[in-house]
Amino acid sequence: MSSLSLRGMIGLTAGASMLAIAVPAIAQDAAGSDDIVVTAQRNNQTKVTAGGNVGVFGTKAAEDIPFNIRSYNEALILNQQPDSLGEVLENDPTIRTALGFGIAGEVFVIRGFDLSSDDVGFDGLYGITPRQLVAPELFSSVEVINGASAFLNGAAPGGSGIGGSVNLIAKKAERDMARATLGYTSDAHLSGAVDVARRFGAGDEWGFRINASARRGDIAVNDEFHSSYVLGAMLDYDSGPLRAALNLNYQRLNQTYWRGQVGIGAAIPRVPDADTNYSQPWSQILTKDFFGTFSVEYDLSDAAMLYAKVGARDGREDQTTAGITVTDPVTGAATGSGSYVPREDNNEAATAGIRIRLAGGGVSHEINAGAAVNWQVNRNAYDFDLVGYATNLYDPVVAPRPAPNQFVGGDLDNVFPITRSRLSSVFVSNTLGLWDDRILITGGLRLQEIKTKGYAYNDSTVFDPVPFKAGDQTSGYKESAVTPVLGLVVKPVPGVSLYANRIEGLVAGSTAPPTYDDDGLPATPPLPVVNGGAALPPVRSKQYEVGGKLNFGRFNAGLALFQIDKPNSFVDPATLIYGNYGTQRNRGIEITLDGEPVDGLRIISGLTFNDARLRRTEGGLNEGNDAVGVPDVLANANVEWDLPFLPALTLVGRVVYTGKQAADAANTLELNDWTRFDLGARYVALVGDTPLTLRFNVDNVANKRYWASAYNAFSAFGSRLLQGGPRTFKASASIEF
Repeated sequence: MSSLSLRGMIGLTAGASMLAIAVPAIAQDAAGSDDIVVTAQRNNQTKVTAGGNVGVFGTKAAEDIPFNIRSYNEALILNQQPDSLGEVLENDPTIRTALGFGIAGEVFVIRGFDLSSDDVGFDGLYGITPRQLVAPELFSSVEVINGASAFLNGAAPGGSGIGGSVNLIAKKAERDMARATLGYTSDAHLSGAVDVARRFGAGDEWGFRINASARRGDIAVNDEFHSSYVLGAMLDYDSGPLRAALNLNYQRLNQTYWRGQVGIGAAIPRVPDADTNYSQPWSQILTKDFFGTFSVEYDLSDAAMLYAKVGARDGREDQTTAGITVTDPVTGAATGSGSYVPREDNNEAATAGIRIRLAGGGVSHEINAGAAVNWQVNRNAYDFDLVGYATNLYDPVVAPRPAPNQFVGGDLDNVFPITRSRLSSVFVSNTLGLWDDRILITGGLRLQEIKTKGYAYNDSTVFDPVPFKAGDQTSGYKESAVTPVLGLVVKPVPGVSLYANRIEGLVAGSTAPPTYDDDGLPATPPLPVVNGGAALPPVRSKQYEVGGKLNFGRFNAGLALFQIDKPNSFVDPATLIYGNYGTQRNRGIEITLDGEPVDGLRIISGLTFNDARLRRTEGGLNEGNDAVGVPDVLANANVEWDLPFLPALTLVGRVVYTGKQAADAANTLELNDWTRFDLGARYVALVGDTPLTLRFNVDNVANKRYWASAYNAFSAFGSRLLQGGPRTFKASASIEF
């Protein structure tokens, strides 16, 4: 840590401490001061809600649905000062975070399968959330559904989400509030935010909330710079049978000298110092996104409701990468390479439907029917470095920026469409309630159509059988599939909910390799493929799950046992036909526990066991091996304790454990397990009658260095490792008027 950052941290901490000591003396005679502190502490409590938005079924309590769902609240985001969505999901005992191949975009591993940042939902819609990186300050809730969700939300357009989904909920004016926050993150990252909410109208039917945040400066990784500027606004109306909401957001993120993944060969190198930066000063990712939604609900009667929702996003990215691959794991010698990838996205999404509740003859029905559609246009180009540079994992070398125009695809100055996609679906479901709704049986079908078009980056070569120009359509795909759901919930006694489900995941089918690639090089495999260039039908994974949920009033507990089978594609060496022959079979157990078992003690914890295996592999190679990047054990424990002898002070702590994980399909490489400890404190003081919350946290207290995850998106490029972050100090002060 630099002396400048250390002085800044000490100064901020000392100032906050003196203020915390002085303020109670100022406010000790204020009437009702204890009530103000208690209210402020209650608003600051980090919590998990057992339930959330369940797609087609709307917002539900966890005990009423046959799925494993939970939601992390706004206070958690405010208290922990996360830099990205991945840092919020570090609290979840069933999720771990990696980075996508060659990008800064986060990938979330749920039940052993990837959920890319492209497929994170926003208010139930796909394609609206900014891709790659998301600033958490815009959201009031982060919702997690474990398991396949092709019926609940439709197929994810990015082709991931087989093991689970994440949905973000925008901030809304729940109460009158005005809050200002100043923050500091080591080494020299400063932040400021304002958040204002008001209810107005004769019956408080109107609500308006606007929040803005700015962050800028170096983080704890040496010389890595982050900046974030976000603005969000929500206007909502809630009166009588009509409810409506308009949400608009702007996000601008910039990361320079950003530390990415490390490519490896036949051995796993020793982990560098926790704050080592083996990137380059010229690496950068700059994103700008405008996105928002409009939703409306209308009660036709007490038993029927119409709803509709539309959303859109326009995004621009300029990304310059500086990736390295270790060539000597002993000395750390490595080769580096760069790339420049500009990209624009123009996405729209919409859904509409009806919910009807009926009852008669001792049986209740909740019927859901509707339709959804998602349009996406991706414009991009690339310029890849063909020369590379020499560097070292342990003693990085600053290299000059690669020369431009080495290996170019598309128009770098005026990107044009490379892919267009449309995902559309219609759905219907019925939940039957028996025994006063203590038995709930759900059945449903969603008919989905996936349509995509691909366009050429460059003009054709002599190896292409049919000539084409850059921008011409060169591929297309239009297939449909029906994804069903079956679910059972049994509530034998109050507070106990047993459940089971059979549900599917859905992604677009892959395309058989051609005899030659676009660049004229022989395809892999080099043998002719009988169905070369053919698009396979949508790939459907199958999930079976049983579990139980306990609600004891003060806390919730959950247990889930699951199995997911996902087809894998390759060329049959005997027939030379490309098809879905292989399978990845993931089995596991999830245990979650959260709540306040005794006054002032709050916990968020859990334990996950994963067994992810490769089945029916190509030529029997790697048969029965562990899937890459799936830890065998995950464990989390977050604890908050309001000191009984000093109610204004809360101590916080977190432990994150990740078990061993395979780093290659042959299982010759394995990452060690790792444990990280975080500590902190929160204090509520008074300035007159106004609460002031002071926070101080230390992530990775021991400054442990570890490989956090292994990622193998493209087997031809080998596995890539993500290093865990160094010790990071965080401090903030919020005053709420």
